[in-house]
Amino acid sequence: MRLHTSLASLGALLLPLTAAQSPGGTGSSNITSSLGPDEHGFYWIYSEGLTAAFIPYGASIAKLLINDKYGVQRDIVAGFDNATAYTLDKAHPHLGGVPGRYANRIQNSTFEIDGETYHVDPNENPTADAPDGADTLHGGHDGWDYRNFTVVSHSNDSITFSIVDSDGEQGFPGEVISYITYTLHDFTWDFKMVAIATTKKTPIMLSSHTYWNLDGFANNETNTALNHTFYLPYSGQRVGVDPILIPTGDIVANKKGSVNDFWSAPKQIGADLGKSEAEGNCGFNCTGYDTCWIVSRGQDGPYDWKAEGGFVARLQSEWSGIQVDVYTDQEAFQMYSCNGQNGTMPLKTTQGLFDNEDFPRTIPQYGCLVMEVEDWIDAINHPEWQRESKQIFGPGGDPYVLQASYVFSINDTASS
Repeated sequence: MRLHTSLASLGALLLPLTAAQSPGGTGSSNITSSLGPDEHGFYWIYSEGLTAAFIPYGASIAKLLINDKYGVQRDIVAGFDNATAYTLDKAHPHLGGVPGRYANRIQNSTFEIDGETYHVDPNENPTADAPDGADTLHGGHDGWDYRNFTVVSHSNDSITFSIVDSDGEQGFPGEVISYITYTLHDFTWDFKMVAIATTKKTPIMLSSHTYWNLDGFANNETNTALNHTFYLPYSGQRVGVDPILIPTGDIVANKKGSVNDFWSAPKQIGADLGKSEAEGNCGFNCTGYDTCWIVSRGQDGPYDWKAEGGFVARLQSEWSGIQVDVYTDQEAFQMYSCNGQNGTMPLKTTQGLFDNEDFPRTIPQYGCLVMEVEDWIDAINHPEWQRESKQIFGPGGDPYVLQASYVFSINDTASS
């Protein structure tokens, strides 16, 4: 039976849920719709230590401004100088948006629910047998981060976007209504993503696909992010994948000292890329990372994902002193080391060095990284993982909910 619920009434239901409670934070207040976009199409929000701009296209973050250890303001996420450019960019690297309705890859663009097989839009790895693609990445050719969301609330420190995804869109069953809320406070960026399946059972998995460079692409010693220190204290295992990054069903150990070991101690992202083990680590003929690590906190007993010190990932640049600790209720973490960047993506005017021929105003290979909080990738095709309650949602059941807090600080050493 169809759930006849209007977007407005669902908004009334969900908005009280959308102020994610982060370490030391209480969420947003003073919600108002009187604020609007600036001349570049950006919606701005503010807090102590952070300023951020967002756009309706993909519910994307477009700028994130923070002062480094020298007091110099850095814009630490990739993007464009105006909102229109996002819709015109043919490469569409999912800049800062919300991939959906199912993030990451779906094997053979196919899945099954209650004995019925669904075929969704293929858009990656075309072959002779599958000219449109051998799999689906981030929801298809017209996934959520290709679409304009609606701004339903906007205050000085918070913004909420909504989208209605129709039954059959990109081949997915059932209508889904989703709300994405971003909030700034106390050197912290919170986000909460809520989605409701209103008519049929359907897979839902969202994330934030933000490209990071904690030096604001302005490091005069290197134009890559390989100098960034990365730490995954709960991730001794990862999802095994084939040469086109489709999960095989295997859960693989990250042996201490191996290329994918970021759990035993923090290390620079580029530290092990010279090892032979790194060759093919991010797919066929690819050296780097595009890896889904499992977040295993349960072995220590019940936990509160918001508890101070319980971050699942830490990224830090010694050069800028900027550090971000990622807290989330999700149980997987993907990091992509921008292996596919090739120097064609321009920097914003708020980034990089000027008049320096050694540092072109573009993003080179390894010049950034993406951090995605999410559930286990392509679990809809691996029932043996028993993730159905985390990824399949239907009318009358619990909503899909993702919560995360990115807590920033300024430090002088990579090990702090």
